[in-house]
Amino acid sequence: MKFVVNLLAAVGALVVAASVQAGIVKVNIGAFTPQAGLITFSEKPLNTINPTYNPADYGGGAGAPVVSFGGFFAGQSLGLASTCPFGAATSGCVVGAPTPGPLSLAANSPQTRIVGDGSNPTSPVLSGSPTFNGPIGILFSVDLAGVGLDGGFFNAIGGTAITAFDRNGMLLGSVVNSGLGIEFLGLVSADGSATIAGLLFSLVGAEPAGFAIDNLRFGTAGQVTVPGAVPEPTSLALVGAALLGLVVARRRKI
Repeated sequence: MKFVVNLLAAVGALVVAASVQAGIVKVNIGAFTPQAGLITFSEKPLNTINPTYNPADYGGGAGAPVVSFGGFFAGQSLGLASTCPFGAATSGCVVGAPTPGPLSLAANSPQTRIVGDGSNPTSPVLSGSPTFNGPIGILFSVDLAGVGLDGGFFNAIGGTAITAFDRNGMLLGSVVNSGLGIEFLGLVSADGSATIAGLLFSLVGAEPAGFAIDNLRFGTAGQVTVPGAVPEPTSLALVGAALLGLVVARRRKI
């Protein structure tokens, strides 16, 4: 009987694992292969407003996304002192959910701009508005498995986050900075599926000296490594069937 209970518990654990496949996993820069897309913001002139990158602009191949930038997504807005997290400047805090439907950048959101940054060794960078104190929304024309960027220069821990959304504007997950200076912030879908359509870089707490992004990386499952990927549902079903088969075999022997 104990054997049967343990096997059923194992099956249950696999089912639970399958239920979290759609989640987001934090990753480091090593998760992105050389085949992943890379935008350094040196591809276009300084002071370019709300740049749009076609694959040819960053060396992307067939099927690579068009990447567009703005302040935030349609349906969102800048927060107020009463609605932003404690310590977050209202110029960089974004509230609300994207409008359901195809994700799009809000036409009335603050502009983004390519600028020089003496605090970043790989300047130029992309800043929101006002300079170094505004949010940045990133829209991909193709759904992706992983996205990452260099954020900073951070002077506070836990004050800035990247938040991923799917094509319908649904929240997928977020990653918050855990260090000071320039930090790589990256995330991938837990099962390696192409679900990420947009990314928001914004304040979720105090950041006293400003922030910007650089070296944006992105890719499909073949271009990013998913750590500890959960087996596909079909594989889980086969494992579960095998375990149940062992239960039947055990019963026959008893």
